[in-house]
Amino acid sequence: MRIRFSILFYCLLSVSYSVFAQERLKDSLAEKVLVYQLPNGAWGKQVDKKAVNYALPLTKELLQKIKATGEEQATIDNGATTREINILMEAYAKTQNADYLNAARLGVAYLLEAQYENGGFPQYYPNKSLYRGQITYNDNAMINVLTVLDNLVKEKAGFAALGEDKLKRRAADALARGIDCILKTQVVQDDSLTIWAAQYDEKTLRPEQARAFEPASLSTSESVNIVRFLMQQPVTPAIEQAVESAIRWFAAHDLEGYRFDKTKDPKTGKTVRDLVADSTSVIWSRFYDIENNKPLFGDRDNSVTYDFSQISDERKNGYAWFGNWPAKLLEKDYPKWKKNKEIKK
Repeated sequence: MRIRFSILFYCLLSVSYSVFAQERLKDSLAEKVLVYQLPNGAWGKQVDKKAVNYALPLTKELLQKIKATGEEQATIDNGATTREINILMEAYAKTQNADYLNAARLGVAYLLEAQYENGGFPQYYPNKSLYRGQITYNDNAMINVLTVLDNLVKEKAGFAALGEDKLKRRAADALARGIDCILKTQVVQDDSLTIWAAQYDEKTLRPEQARAFEPASLSTSESVNIVRFLMQQPVTPAIEQAVESAIRWFAAHDLEGYRFDKTKDPKTGKTVRDLVADSTSVIWSRFYDIENNKPLFGDRDNSVTYDFSQISDERKNGYAWFGNWPAKLLEKDYPKWKKNKEIKK
C-alpha cells in the first residue's frame, strides 16, 4: 500500500513539475511579439503612429491601441515582420514553446503571400497606396525577407523547426524568384551593370522615387547588402557577374578625403551635418544619379540637386546622405568570397 502511494505521489509530483516547467518556458520578448501580431500573420512598424517598442510595458491603453491596428499596417519596412519572425524562432529554440513556432509560421506564410510573381516584395501588403506597393530594397526590406527564406530553405539559424516539406518548397521557389528579381533589377548603364536603386515599379521593374527626398537613383547602402546576400548564394555565372560589376562600381565612385560629420554653419551658427575634409576618410554618397553617377540629394519639397549645401538643414540632419557602407565589403568580404567561390554551372 505504501509502495502504491509512493508511486502515485511521484506521478502527481512529476505531472505538477511538468506543468510548472511548461509555465516557465516562456520568453518575455516573444510573448510581447505574439500580442503585436496582426491577423494576417504580419507585424506593423507602428502603433498609433509611434514606432513599435517592445521595451514598453503592455498597459491597458497600449493593448487597446495594438488591438485597433489594422492589417493595412502590415509591412516589411524598418525590419518589421522579419525581425519578429527571427525573435520567435530564437525564442522557440530556447523554450520549445509551440506558440512561437506557430506564430513564426504564420509570419512566413504572410511573406510568401505578399511576394509578386516576378519575385519582388512590396514594402506593405495588402496596403499598396502611394509607394507602398513598390518593390523595396530600401532599408534592406526585401533582403531581410530573402534572408528569412534562405534560412528556412537551408535550415539555418534554428529554422529547421519550420522545415515542413510544403512550406520549404514554397520558400525555395520564392527565394529563387527573389534572386532572379535582384538580377533583373541591377541598373544598366551603357551595357554595363552598376548597382541597385532603393525601390522599383512592381510591374515595369524601373527605379522609382519613394518619399519626396528619396529620388529614383542608385543606392549604395542597400546595394551593399544586396551584394552580401548574393555572395551567400551558390555562385552562378549571373550572380558572379552581378557581384563583380557592383564591386567595380563601388571602387570607382568613392569620395576620398571627406567624412560626414556635425559642424557649425558659419552663417547661422547652427550645428548641422556636413562634409568635412579628412584625408584619412573614404565615404560614399547614399544616392547617385542613374545616368551620370553624380551624388544626388533630395528634399521634402520634391526638389533634387547635385549640391548637398542646397538641401534644407532639416534634411541634412535627418538622413544618412553619406556613409562608408561599401568599405568592409571591398576590403574583407569580397576578397574572401573571390578566393573561396565555386561557380555553379
